[in-house]
Amino acid sequence: MRRFCLRVAGIAAAAAMLPAAALAQPYPSKPIRIVVPFVAGGSSDVVARSVAARMQTTIGQNVVVENRPGANGAIAAEYVMRSAPDGYTLMVGSIGTFAINAALQPKLAYDPVKDLEPLTLAVTTPNVLVAGAKFPVSDVKELVAYARRNPGRLTYASSGTGSSDHLSAELFKLQTGTFGVHIPYRGGSAAMSDLMGGNVDVSFQNLGAAMPHITSGRLKALAVTSQVRRPQLPDTPTMLEQGVPGFVVTSWQAFMGPRGMPRDVIARLHAELVAALNSPEVRTRFSQLGFDVVAGRPEEYAEFQRKEIERWREVVQKKGLTPE
Repeated sequence: MRRFCLRVAGIAAAAAMLPAAALAQPYPSKPIRIVVPFVAGGSSDVVARSVAARMQTTIGQNVVVENRPGANGAIAAEYVMRSAPDGYTLMVGSIGTFAINAALQPKLAYDPVKDLEPLTLAVTTPNVLVAGAKFPVSDVKELVAYARRNPGRLTYASSGTGSSDHLSAELFKLQTGTFGVHIPYRGGSAAMSDLMGGNVDVSFQNLGAAMPHITSGRLKALAVTSQVRRPQLPDTPTMLEQGVPGFVVTSWQAFMGPRGMPRDVIARLHAELVAALNSPEVRTRFSQLGFDVVAGRPEEYAEFQRKEIERWREVVQKKGLTPE
């Protein structure tokens, strides 16, 4: 017994002399959570769930998706910002959450550059101007005519104040001299549900999220906001083709985490995210939905994000837009 106790004591003493890193469990040693700042069914949610399903087959842990909607992503972003920077809490956010909010809201509770760690720009996609199947317009010209014949009656839905679809609609109103009442929702899925139900008239939604409803005939596409027509909607003209000059808006989704994550954890997460985004099944699905996979390096996304914030801040200032 004496020899046994001395042996145990020796092992304990040796362990105490090991550096903390040697005693730490290898990453990841527990499930990883991906926070989505909108309700289920929108573009951020589709990207998160597609990547999570693929990623957990290679990383050796469950990867779960958690929806925390509200304030165009600000609630979720603040939550992630305050989470431990250990690589177990990530976030998929949109152009609104990671760029437009900073341009539109000077008192934002989080700084998308200083408070969050860039991992990768996941996908880009244009918006598509959609209407409910029974709404009596079929293109931009008819929509403008309808708005002018019915002053104050046109309503447009968005996935939240400050989202790319909100600012797309504001730009549309300014450039066409029309007026519409903004109805913000807690995500694109909720906005499209009311659109299909006839409770609102039109909306600029991410092409990927809107495609299933366009294909089913529950929504009709009036225009896309890309430079050229999209292969998913070859018969739908661009805003440029329909006489709205300079109207090109590209939305995007990116992965970020709390600022201060260890560099080795960032490198592992980036490698896993890129592998998932580039997997054949994910790329095929995203292509069908109208998403263009980017999957670049963290520093490339960081530079892209800063330029996007500058771009939208200039738009907000020029148009005199303020938070609603």
